[in-house]
Amino acid sequence: MTADHKSFDLSKTAYFLLILVSTVIILIYSEDYIVPFIIALIVWFIIHELRENIQQIPWMKRNCPMWLQSAIAFIVINVVILIIIELLMYSMSNLMSSLELYESNLDKSLMEVNALAGMDVTSHLYSYLEKLDLTELASSLADYITVLLGDAFLILLYVLFLLIEESIFPEKLKRLYPSEKQQRKTVRLFNKMDHNISRYLTLKTLVSLLTGLLSYFALIAFGINAPIFWALLIFVLNYIPTIGSLIATLFPACFAILQFGELAPFVYILLSVGAIQVIVGNVIEPKVMGNSLNISSLVVILSLTIWGAIWGVMGMILSVPITVMMIVVFEEIPSLRFIAVMLSEKGELNALEED
Repeated sequence: MTADHKSFDLSKTAYFLLILVSTVIILIYSEDYIVPFIIALIVWFIIHELRENIQQIPWMKRNCPMWLQSAIAFIVINVVILIIIELLMYSMSNLMSSLELYESNLDKSLMEVNALAGMDVTSHLYSYLEKLDLTELASSLADYITVLLGDAFLILLYVLFLLIEESIFPEKLKRLYPSEKQQRKTVRLFNKMDHNISRYLTLKTLVSLLTGLLSYFALIAFGINAPIFWALLIFVLNYIPTIGSLIATLFPACFAILQFGELAPFVYILLSVGAIQVIVGNVIEPKVMGNSLNISSLVVILSLTIWGAIWGVMGMILSVPITVMMIVVFEEIPSLRFIAVMLSEKGELNALEED
């Protein structure tokens, strides 16, 4: 290998690392703007999926224009979100009304833990709790809720403008690519991304809904307070690959200690809800999902870790849809195709055929 060739390889590697570091820095510092846009993009994909279902109705397909179909899908999504918010607020009010009971039950449970462990666990826990600044914690929570409300408004604006942009996108595509062949390929690229992400979101929502419903009935059977709240939490956390189901199992199990003041309900909830997570996640979900996403299991874990480190919990939830987008786009770019191969399940890609 010549010195010039080595110098070229080093320069290429340096440029790649510089671009990678710059991209990560931009993603971290522009989280407040990029994350709402990605969520809006996912909502846009969901609207597409709902619109396709609306078109399955012959009368709606003949008499309902595209803009009205999008409006109906958009209204349905917002109604579902409002219902979920109402259920959460109702459940939270019920939980807040029993705080004194939960505090006394926590003391009893800690005494039981002391007896089982043979050491004073309570004093260590209280010394840790005393260091917490509840005022600062409440202030942080209020700030987080304010940010969520602001993001919700921003997401709403993004979705509206995406729907408006969709109507004029074909004309822009004609100006951007004079060749009809390139226009068709670009349209198929977007359709492929739309299909893959919409399919993932639809199937994942159904699987998460099944998990939430089964967990809801299990929690009712054990008499857990606010079962709707915990079922909704399980439903949402199930969108986080791998660790989401574990966290979703621990939350209601730990709450059982606060409600009953005993360790036995913790074990019962952990086993029952955990069994539901195992059966749905390892038996039903693989059969429903299949290998349609074409993503390596290792890549799912890595993307979960990387996007979680960059954007926190929201990054974990968005990790799979973002990876799907990356695979679809990279497999159509010759210089980046190797990345799509590495991200795929078996190294097999389904690139768009040339006309």
